[in-house]
Amino acid sequence: MASTLRENAMHQVYPWIVLLHLVCAIVFVGAVVYETLVLEPLERQVDAEAYARVESAAMRRVRGFMPFVVVLLFASGGWLFRLRCGGIACLDTRFGHLLALKVLLALAVLAIFARAWWALRRGRLDGCRRRHTHRVLLALMAGIVFLAKTMVYW
Repeated sequence: MASTLRENAMHQVYPWIVLLHLVCAIVFVGAVVYETLVLEPLERQVDAEAYARVESAAMRRVRGFMPFVVVLLFASGGWLFRLRCGGIACLDTRFGHLLALKVLLALAVLAIFARAWWALRRGRLDGCRRRHTHRVLLALMAGIVFLAKTMVYW
């Protein structure tokens, strides 16, 4: 009886957690795509003062919400892992192997994001380091998105 109630509750909450996770992923990946493919190329096309003002305004905006988005993204991902796999029970399957690789890439993203955040707070995130960080994050995120879709269809 208790097991049935728990499974029913899981089935009711699971789609909402997936939705939260996807929205947070879209915001996080979208911000990195925007910074890498839109904002950074502007640096070569406009004068330094104008670019500095635009970048400063954009980064101030992103710094206001991105930590919250990242926390929700990883919390919802952990919750989905627990609900879907019951801990590590599913890791012996193809789905589990892909999920483990996805989690590894996500932890790399988290480590890079945290390190960049720390460098930014200490005034050590120069343009070159920022560009490199964005490109690495974008590549890792593309891998995560690929794995997420592969897990469903493979």
